[in-house]
Amino acid sequence: MQSNSAAKIKSNKRTLIIVLLIFVFPVIISFSMYITGWRPSSSVNYGELILPVHPVEDRLMQSIEGKQVKISELNGKWTMLYFDSSACPESCISQLYFMRQIHASQGKNYDRMQRVFVLTDTKSVDGLSAKLSDYPDMKVWSGVQAVLNSLARDFGFDAQAASQRIIYLMDPQGNLMMRYKPGAEPAGVRKDIERLLKYSNEK
Repeated sequence: MQSNSAAKIKSNKRTLIIVLLIFVFPVIISFSMYITGWRPSSSVNYGELILPVHPVEDRLMQSIEGKQVKISELNGKWTMLYFDSSACPESCISQLYFMRQIHASQGKNYDRMQRVFVLTDTKSVDGLSAKLSDYPDMKVWSGVQAVLNSLARDFGFDAQAASQRIIYLMDPQGNLMMRYKPGAEPAGVRKDIERLLKYSNEK
């Protein structure tokens, strides 16, 4: 009887340990991932952190309405930026739509964000307004070639190359900090931005 009782107690302890491990282990792993910043390779749908995070130099540009604007005017809000030609083909419209949907999904935090479409040329700007009729709250900016070339260097791409369809994210201080390549999963991007908005609001 004593042997059976001891075996039962031992079995119960083992079961308790297993149950504790099932609930505690994921918490330990999650905490470790948070502290180290590590993500599994399968999380390719999330943004790529730009390191070192760096400020985008202030430059004089021009809005599609012809008004002079500065990069520093974007400070104060989280900013999604996209670079493409004024012809804005279907692939361009697709990315602008993606940005609009991500922005709209932020709900009460909508006003803490803004979207900017930077034109890499002005060859087809006359026909652009009709294409962008569904994006009235998006800023559309352009600049002289020298400004575009230096801006492209800040963002890490060649201004003369074809669009890479990358969406960039700047923080409210004007720091370039993240990029999203084509094919990014909307849910992943939305969660990234929701987290950033939440934590920056708590500071």
